[in-house]
Amino acid sequence: MLEHHERVRPPLSSEIDRSISVVSDRPNPKVILQEARLLVSSGNHLDALQPLISIVDCSEAYSDWQPAASLAASILDNGHTWLSKRKACVWLCSSYTIVQLAPLLRLYGLRIGIDLDVLQGNYGQLQQDILDSGSPMYAARPDFIVLCVHEKDLLLGEQCYDAAAAVEAELIRWRQLWSAIASNCDAKIIMHNFAKPAEDPFGNFARFLPGSRSSMIDRLNERLAETAIGIVSIIDCDRLSALLGKRNWFSPSYWHASRQAVSFSGLPLLAKQTGATIAAHLGLMKKCIAVDLDNTLWGGVVGEDGTNGIRIGPESSEGTAYADFQRYLLSLKNRGILLAACSKNNPADAREPFCKRSEMVLRLTDFAAFEANWGPKTESLRKVAQTLNIGLDSIVFVDDNPAEREIVRQIMPEVEVVILPEDPSGYSRTLAESCFFETSSFTPEDAARSNQYLARARAEELSRSAGTLEEFYTSLQMRADVARADQTTFARIVQLIMKSNQFNLTTHRYGDSDVRRLLADPDYLLLTFTLKDCFTDHGLVSVVGLRRHGDVLEVDLWVMSCRVIGRTFEACIVSELFGVARELGCRLIHGLYKPTAKNSMVAELFPSFGFTPVENQDRDVRHFAAEVEGWLAPTTYVSLEKGE
Repeated sequence: MLEHHERVRPPLSSEIDRSISVVSDRPNPKVILQEARLLVSSGNHLDALQPLISIVDCSEAYSDWQPAASLAASILDNGHTWLSKRKACVWLCSSYTIVQLAPLLRLYGLRIGIDLDVLQGNYGQLQQDILDSGSPMYAARPDFIVLCVHEKDLLLGEQCYDAAAAVEAELIRWRQLWSAIASNCDAKIIMHNFAKPAEDPFGNFARFLPGSRSSMIDRLNERLAETAIGIVSIIDCDRLSALLGKRNWFSPSYWHASRQAVSFSGLPLLAKQTGATIAAHLGLMKKCIAVDLDNTLWGGVVGEDGTNGIRIGPESSEGTAYADFQRYLLSLKNRGILLAACSKNNPADAREPFCKRSEMVLRLTDFAAFEANWGPKTESLRKVAQTLNIGLDSIVFVDDNPAEREIVRQIMPEVEVVILPEDPSGYSRTLAESCFFETSSFTPEDAARSNQYLARARAEELSRSAGTLEEFYTSLQMRADVARADQTTFARIVQLIMKSNQFNLTTHRYGDSDVRRLLADPDYLLLTFTLKDCFTDHGLVSVVGLRRHGDVLEVDLWVMSCRVIGRTFEACIVSELFGVARELGCRLIHGLYKPTAKNSMVAELFPSFGFTPVENQDRDVRHFAAEVEGWLAPTTYVSLEKGE
C-alpha cells in the first residue's frame, strides 16, 4: 500500500489515448440534415428534432439554419411536442422584413430549452402596433416584444449642427414607444439597436464630427443603453454587425428587393443573441464553468512535463494564448460566473502551477470548486454541482479532449459542452460566442459571488472544527436585515426570483413589470433579506412576497440563494413573517408549495415550522396554514435588524 506522501504515477497521455476512442464532435451540418430528413420520412419525427437542433452548434450559416428551422417547425406544428424548460410567446415588432428571422429564433429557442411561440406583425407596422391599444400584438398577450429596427428608421440627417439636440429628440421618440408598450401590456421589451452603415460620406473623418450621422448613431446607442437599464434589454446590433463585418450584415440588394435590413448571413447571429437575452430573462443563464487544466489552461501535461515544463505566459505564442484564455475566464469570474477545475490529475500536481508559476493569471482562490482525481469527469462534475449546490444544468464544461467532451455529452446531457478549436488562441472567442453567460442584469451580489463561495468554504472548515452545531452557528456571527423592496434593490429582486430553482416555494417567475405591479399593490408586501457573517457580506439573498386576504396572510413567494441555506436563516425569516402578520392584524398565515423537479429540498419547509396541511382543489400546489396566535418561534442563530 502506498504511503500518503507518495505520488501516484499518472497514466501517460499515450495510455489515455489508447483507452478512449477519440471521437469527432464537429459534425457536418449537411449530413445531420440528411439524417434528420430520413428519420422524418420513416416516421421518427421526434428523433429527428435533436439532430436538427444540434445544427445550431456546428454551423453559423443561414443555408444550414434555415432548412433545419423549417423542418423542426413542420414537426412541431404537426402535433409533436418537445420537452422544454420554459415556454414563452414572442412578438417581433418590426420596421423591415423579418419573415426569415422568426423560424431561426424558434430553432435557437429549442436549443436552449425554450418552446417559443414566435409571432410577428405586418411589414412596416411597428408604430401602429405599439400605439394602437387594440392591435393584434397586445391581443396576443406576448411575454416578450422584440423591436426589430434599423438605422434607416432614424430621423437623423447626414450632418447636423446641433447633434446633441437631434440625438435627444430621437431618444425621446423611442422612449415614448417604450412607454406606450408598458402602458398596454406586461411584456418584457427587447430592442435591437442601430447598426451603423458601412458607407459614410465623411469616411474616417466622420469620427471627428459630432454631427455626422455615424457619430450621432453611436451617441444614440449609448443614450438608449443608459436609459434602458431595468426597462428594456438592448441587443447591440452595431457590435454584431462589426463582428460579422458591415458588408456581410447589410446587403443593399436585399434591402432594395425586399426591405430586408439584415442579410441572410446575419440572421443566425441575430437570432442567437436575441434568444440568449430571452433565456437570461427567464433565468436560464449558466452559473459555472467547469474547466479542464492540461492543454486547456496551459500547454502540456503537468504530470508528465512538470510544473516548469508546461507552456504558459510570454515565452511562446502558445503560452500567451493560454494566458489570454485564463484572463477571459477571470473576467467572467469577476462578473459572477463561478469557476471550477475538473481535471484528471494527481491533486498536488494539478494545484502546483497555480502556486509556483508566476505567469499564471488564475490562482487557486479564483476557483469555487477544485476536482483533481483519476475518476470519470462525470463524477467530478457531479461533485462540483454538490459542492456549489447548483444543478448540473447550470454548468458549462470546457475541455480540449473531444473524447472527454463526448462522454460528458452522452452521460450528462444536462451539462453544456463547449466544442473548443484545436488552436488555443480561439478558446476565448469560442466560449464568448456560445452565449451561455448572457445576462439581463448585473448587481453587487454578482460581483461578489465567487468570494462568497470562498467564504462558504471557510465556514464549512469552521463547522468541522466546531464542537457542536450550535457552537458553529454562534461562531458565524450571522446578522440579517429585512426591508421593504424598493427601486434600489429592484434588479437583484427580479434576478433572484428568475434564477432561484432549489429554494423556491411557488416557482412564480415574476419579471420586471410583474414586480413593479406588486410594489404598487396595497395588499401585497415584498420583503428583502440580506445576510452577513464573520467571513463575508452575502448581500440580498432572500425575497418573500406576502399577499393579504382579509385576516389571512398568504406566502405567495419565497426564494433564497442556495449559498445560505441551512444556517437557521429560514427560521429567522419565518419568525419575521409571523411578526408582520401580527402587525397587520392577521390571524392566519397560509403557505404554498408547488413541487418541481428541483425544489424538493423545501417540500417540508412549512410543516417543519408548525404549519399543517390544508385540503384544497389545486392538485399542483400543496397548501399549509398556521395560526398566528400561540405560534412558537423556532430557534435561530441569526440576529435580525429592520431597515426602512
